[in-house]
Amino acid sequence: MCGSEGPRWGWGRCAPSPMLLLSLLASAAPLGLLGEETRQLFEFDGANTSEGAEPPGEPYPPYSLAKFSWNNITDSLDPATLSATFRGCPTDDPTGAFANGSLTFRVQAFSGSGRPDQPPRLLHSADTCQLEVALVGASPRGNRSLFGLEVATLGQGPDCPLMQEQHSIDDEYAPAVFQVNQLLWGSLPSGFVQWRPVAFSQRQRGRESALPCQASPLHPSLAYLPQSPIVRAFFESHNNFCAFNLTFGASTGPGYWDAHYLSWSTLLGVGTPPLDTLSPLVLGIMAVALGAPGLMLLAGGVFLLLGHRQCSEYQPIN
Repeated sequence: MCGSEGPRWGWGRCAPSPMLLLSLLASAAPLGLLGEETRQLFEFDGANTSEGAEPPGEPYPPYSLAKFSWNNITDSLDPATLSATFRGCPTDDPTGAFANGSLTFRVQAFSGSGRPDQPPRLLHSADTCQLEVALVGASPRGNRSLFGLEVATLGQGPDCPLMQEQHSIDDEYAPAVFQVNQLLWGSLPSGFVQWRPVAFSQRQRGRESALPCQASPLHPSLAYLPQSPIVRAFFESHNNFCAFNLTFGASTGPGYWDAHYLSWSTLLGVGTPPLDTLSPLVLGIMAVALGAPGLMLLAGGVFLLLGHRQCSEYQPIN
């Protein structure tokens, strides 16, 4: 038995198996994932805006995910990879923007520790799952449209979860990205959301297609009501929710307009986030960089010692 505690973020000692976790995710997604809910898809006209501007351009009317029609996941549920894919389009699309496109949510649970094959390659464990959001083939309403997501999540008592930025000298797993953002529930976290501030405008996810990902500060959303019935069932007693926005790309550089493709992924988990260590490549570089001067000093000391000994053994003729 798991006890009689009320709903909370995190499973404690009752963490579900990967297959059960996937089943729960499949029931809740795409609107609700373990108390976190993606509500709206934003689009901005970024043609005449400067980098770092807030908002990143003139906004178009947003797409409400509650008004999307989603596929039956029976065809995409894969027990072998513990994954499921949700593909949706607006039920009312007068401009035909999604005539040849869709918004997809791919959720994947894990049976152990490791990293995905493609960037951003966040370290996962059996207590985590990955959510990948992709906008594919939809026609933008501007020549240089920027996109974003509105995300609502559970508050922590009267406050919002803690948002942290972790910096590193290691970019082996996500080239040119030296930061990890995360939301934490509690000083000893019972749950977390973790992502690298990068999205991609091509399926290959190379450095040349990397887009900056900006997160707005968390703010209470007192009037917010969960749209997902799963979220309402699990967290019915909670009336404190918080929201924040994610925006992808900038008015300069690569963007959705390159290939009509945009993807971003995040890691959701229970307990403490996995501790990411330095990659073997970076450790090797550090060992060489720190070890080479020491070896040179040691060799110099030995040379001076031997030279001094040869001089001390000199015997004058007289």
